[in-house]
Amino acid sequence: MQAIVLAAGQGTRMRPLSESCPKPMLPVAEEPLVAHTARAAVEAGADELVLVVGYEADTVREYFGQEYAGIPVEYAVQERQRGTADAVRAAREHIDGPFAVLNGDNLYDTDAVSRLFDAAPSIGSYQVEDPRNYGVLSTDGDQVTGIVEKPANPPTDLANTGAYVFPERASEWLDVSESERGEYEITDVVERVVDEFDVTSIEIDRWLDVGRPWELLEANEWKIAELDRDLRGDVSEDATVKGDVVIEEGATVESGVVVEGPALIRSGATVGPNAYIRGATLVDEGGKVGHSVEVKNSVLSPGATVGHLSYVGDSVLGRDVNFGAGTNVANLRHDGGDVKHTVKGERISTGRRKFGAVVGDGAKTGIDTSLYPGVTLSEDATTMPNETVSRDK
Repeated sequence: MQAIVLAAGQGTRMRPLSESCPKPMLPVAEEPLVAHTARAAVEAGADELVLVVGYEADTVREYFGQEYAGIPVEYAVQERQRGTADAVRAAREHIDGPFAVLNGDNLYDTDAVSRLFDAAPSIGSYQVEDPRNYGVLSTDGDQVTGIVEKPANPPTDLANTGAYVFPERASEWLDVSESERGEYEITDVVERVVDEFDVTSIEIDRWLDVGRPWELLEANEWKIAELDRDLRGDVSEDATVKGDVVIEEGATVESGVVVEGPALIRSGATVGPNAYIRGATLVDEGGKVGHSVEVKNSVLSPGATVGHLSYVGDSVLGRDVNFGAGTNVANLRHDGGDVKHTVKGERISTGRRKFGAVVGDGAKTGIDTSLYPGVTLSEDATTMPNETVSRDK
């Protein structure tokens, strides 16, 4: 079984985090997002990976190389991001036999991917409360009878998860017509396969489409919670480590620090003295959490620094961010409503009661900066000392 993993997009809804780093390579626990998809495919039985790359392709190539998790890796280039059928078409020369297609910015439970492979040809489905925002499957028992994009009157509550196993003949059907959205849609290929073959719907127990910053937080909450306690770094005798915490070799946890799991502190990171980390927090490689800093349920990307006397809650900090002393992130509205965040110019609800700031790579705050819930600091943005940021900057 070949697994084609789609990893060509920038991820415009994830900006500013994806300005310099492709969305599939954003950090989720100990690996980039797309690596979790690739690993699920390998554990399900894939014997070759074909990664479709485009935006910042070298970042993906450098991480995966020519072999990943013991199996060979090939690359296909999608020059312009013009839809999923176009992405798979870019990989057509590599197809040799039945092939799986998985979205590189989605998380799937591994058991479901195994069942998907075993039931080929097949499509992964997931029950949702409101299917109108998804591609929706029609079924007869567990057999797929059709698929429709974002219907006003959904035939079922089964959302298409972007996980497929196609027969080899489907590689001949990738030259589909351009859709009304100006893209070449994989759902047109699915319809042809459904007409020609018996296609099984495999209900996935757990699935997450990681498209927006708060979903990156959710992805880390999922994957960090799966880690088992492992303390290999340099941990002070005066530090307190509770629960399932991973402190990698090369990480340093100084005196007076309290870490409450689940949490992951990666190699080269330093924490403390007298810091407090809790709630599905990732401190990535080279990150720094300094004196009297509290970090709760947040992602600190590689090189991000929260030096001292600061609070960061339910936030995502990009690479090489530097928070000045006394920077505080507010993560809760006084009225208790869901926090809103700007995505592609539109202010929308995150669906989360607690959500802090999204901070682009290289941004810096002056001392005693205050950030309102849901605000964005763009890549390389700066704030002045004592500044209160209530709008995106």
